[in-house]
Amino acid sequence: MVIDARELVRKGFRDGEGAVGLLTSMGEVPPDLVDQIATVASPDIALSSLAGIAGRMGAAELFALLEGDAELRQRLLVVLGTSEALGDFLTKRPEHVRDLASGELSPVPIALEQRRRQMEEATTADELRVAYYRKLLHVAARDLTALTTFEQSSAELSDLAVATLGAALAIARANEPTADRCRLTIMAMGKTGGHELNYLSDVDVIFVHEPVEGADDHEAATAATRLASAVMKLCREHTGEGTIWEVDADLRPEGRNGSLSRTLGSHVAYYEKWASTWEFQALLKARFAAGDEELGRAYVDALTPMIWFASTRPNFVPDVRAMRKRVIEHIPSAHRERQLKLGAGGLRDVEFAVQLLQLVHGRADESLRSPTTLTALTALIDGGYVGRRDGAAMEEAYEFLRTLEHRIQLYRLRRSHIVPDDMEDLRRIGRSMGFRSNPADSLVKEWQAHRRIVRRLHEKLFYQPLLEAVASLPTDGLRLTPLAAEQRLTALGFIDPKGALTHIQALTSGLSRRASIQKSLLPAMLAWFAASPDPDGGLLAFRKISEGLGETHWYLRKLRDEGAGAEQLAHVLSSSRYVTDLILRAPDSVALLGDDAELRPLERERLRTEVDLAADRHHSSADAIRAVRRVRRRELSRVGIADVLGRLDITEVGEALTDISTATLAGALKASTAAVEADRGPMPTRMAIILMGRLGGGEAGYGSDADVMFVHDPLEGADEGAAASAAMAVAQGLRKMLAAPGDDPALEVDAELRPEGKNGPLVRSFASYRAYYEKWSAVWEAQALLRASATIGDADLSARFTDLIDPLRWPAGGATAAEVREIRRIKARVDSERLPRGANAKTHLKLGRGGLADVEWTVQLLQMQHAHEVPGMRTTRTLDALHAAVEAGLVPPDDAETLETAWRLVSRIRNAVVLMRGKPAASMVEHAGERAGVAHLLGYGMEHSERLMDDYLRTTRHARQVVERIFYA
Repeated sequence: MVIDARELVRKGFRDGEGAVGLLTSMGEVPPDLVDQIATVASPDIALSSLAGIAGRMGAAELFALLEGDAELRQRLLVVLGTSEALGDFLTKRPEHVRDLASGELSPVPIALEQRRRQMEEATTADELRVAYYRKLLHVAARDLTALTTFEQSSAELSDLAVATLGAALAIARANEPTADRCRLTIMAMGKTGGHELNYLSDVDVIFVHEPVEGADDHEAATAATRLASAVMKLCREHTGEGTIWEVDADLRPEGRNGSLSRTLGSHVAYYEKWASTWEFQALLKARFAAGDEELGRAYVDALTPMIWFASTRPNFVPDVRAMRKRVIEHIPSAHRERQLKLGAGGLRDVEFAVQLLQLVHGRADESLRSPTTLTALTALIDGGYVGRRDGAAMEEAYEFLRTLEHRIQLYRLRRSHIVPDDMEDLRRIGRSMGFRSNPADSLVKEWQAHRRIVRRLHEKLFYQPLLEAVASLPTDGLRLTPLAAEQRLTALGFIDPKGALTHIQALTSGLSRRASIQKSLLPAMLAWFAASPDPDGGLLAFRKISEGLGETHWYLRKLRDEGAGAEQLAHVLSSSRYVTDLILRAPDSVALLGDDAELRPLERERLRTEVDLAADRHHSSADAIRAVRRVRRRELSRVGIADVLGRLDITEVGEALTDISTATLAGALKASTAAVEADRGPMPTRMAIILMGRLGGGEAGYGSDADVMFVHDPLEGADEGAAASAAMAVAQGLRKMLAAPGDDPALEVDAELRPEGKNGPLVRSFASYRAYYEKWSAVWEAQALLRASATIGDADLSARFTDLIDPLRWPAGGATAAEVREIRRIKARVDSERLPRGANAKTHLKLGRGGLADVEWTVQLLQMQHAHEVPGMRTTRTLDALHAAVEAGLVPPDDAETLETAWRLVSRIRNAVVLMRGKPAASMVEHAGERAGVAHLLGYGMEHSERLMDDYLRTTRHARQVVERIFYA
């Protein structure tokens, strides 16, 4: 036969010249055999392996064998074209080619007991490997020629693993002198236990032992550990015949830190007292594998009942959330989009969903207790726990993804869950799965389609049946009972499942356009609520907003078309009571969601202009202040939403909240002035508001009062008494306007930092301030003026006031030694006397060790000492002053970083507490649920609240050490 390289490429070979060489090396190759080779997944690999086998067996003998048995030829070529590793095995041991003959290979899976007997004929590690690969060849041949289904092939692989463990244990016993001192059982776990193993995977096991009569516990434990170690080594180590797979015993109690083997009593005690939710989830798959079968049955009988009470454990919900998050976090970013197992829309999404539903509903329904994913999913569908159409789509997607996983691993028998990006690999895999036209592209498109299905159904699988449970006419066959629906909602994190079902029913009942959109959206919304700290509050708020906005077109369109906006709404409503309250007062704030540009705080000047225009549009001061406060409410919503969604840094939040309060005070000043003028005539005095404290420093928080001082300056020729009276009326009116109930939270205007505090007049004239500061000003008042910012009211008066106080806060020559001692004395007194009775000095956010007061007082002392010679320190902002101190060489960079880290973290915690609770707290919250909510808002995740606490204590402790070095130096 004349062999033409171009003709071979046309037939499907990728390397025509190489194929010519291989065919030539085998002599006369029948043309029909070449044509048949060209049809397999990879003709080049199949031909290479066939040439290797011919070289060992003899080409003539091989061709005669293939010519005489069409079934053998088909099976062999399909296997060789799909698995290079099995081709290598047959090249090394060509005698096993005959195993694929029509009279030799069973067309149906072999029973487990028969497989055990076959494997136990091996008496050495090498014999065990040869027997294993021989049986693996049989499984692959049946799988690749469609004699078995995916489920049957996975079950065969599992049984082969179990039989191999039994044979390895027999070999280990034969070589262990103390083997008779214990009864040992190997329990299959994971996919092996679930009858759904891959072609190459770690085999998860748990070892259980008991002493034989006459042996003590130590002897038995030692013998069991030696046997278990020997089994693991027999399967793992490389010999001349290769390796099998790793035996993984990490699912045992205490994982790698625990004993390799335990007695049954020790297992039971551990699971009763110490086991985590994931360990009960793992027990779903447990079955006897090898060794003492009676002990294996006892293990299953003792531990299985515990599985079905796992969903009633106090930490079940956070444990489940943590398990899924941990899986996602452990995926390398480079592989996330090509991860077949752990990525979004991957195998673990299906398996995790099915297992969670089993844990929730399997306690009451024993039909759901299968360890096999597809069998359990079928039972969930048949029982009405999963919708039929969704369940069927999930089954199809899962089977496709598992088949793809099998083909990836079968090629070189390497453990991998990464879909390759090499086109030749994709072409080979695609052809092996039946894609003949553009196999690489077709495979990827199909894979991505199934990923999307799994991603979408992963949410619906949990939540769509809840909608059906409250529907008057369910559309998808059987439906959940009310009790089952409540159990599922409880497991998903809802505290009041009956109330949640009521809200779901209210949102989805009827035939309106709104109800139709809600039915489509709610499964995803419920999933987003469940991933946040307060799903009950989120769902209730969503119902109220939806009822408030009714059939509003823009709202329904946002829910229907803007996935990001709906997800953001769910996240905000179930994470922040503060922002939720703002939205409920004025639901049109929802329009801000889904648009990144709308979630940026307004620029200061634009905000001031909007407030001025809002006030100017109304003749009535009451209407004017309502308009001003509506703007404030909208902007608080904007900043709060952006903060909850992690879009703003703490300094950006402080600046934005300061701008909102400043604009509000300016608008209120205008409205109050107008009210006084309407009553008394034109104002006889000019007025300005001096911002103080964190507001003056541009560092306002959600729970901050507006610390201010009021100053006025009578117009030339005006009566000073009348001017003072008018200014007082304006100040009092302003405070009353902003403290009144409204669409926005009340803004308390606190003027206690004024001269003489509560005992001094609310409003002073400029001349009075000047006289007071010249004669009576104390060092603490100079310190308070470090934050003073004159930005509201009469511009000329504001500038003159700033000129008045600058020499006080930044004195020429710096603070005197006596003033420094006085500041330190006051700080020490604050530390000892102002901390509330019973408060923990370690966790008080403002006055505690390394808290805000420690950092701010330290920076302020440096300002009073050095701002006269360091212009950059003449600022009201804490961090700006600290950075200037570093540039001037006054503070080592490491110390400054420690102080800044503490200031930022504590400021973020204070804000997060208000966002989460809707009200401030002086100390770090202690309730576990509230602490989880704060951790969630700060990006730690609800399950990592203890890590947040550790970070807080460590950071503030380090900050206090710096404070003691600098402040008290």
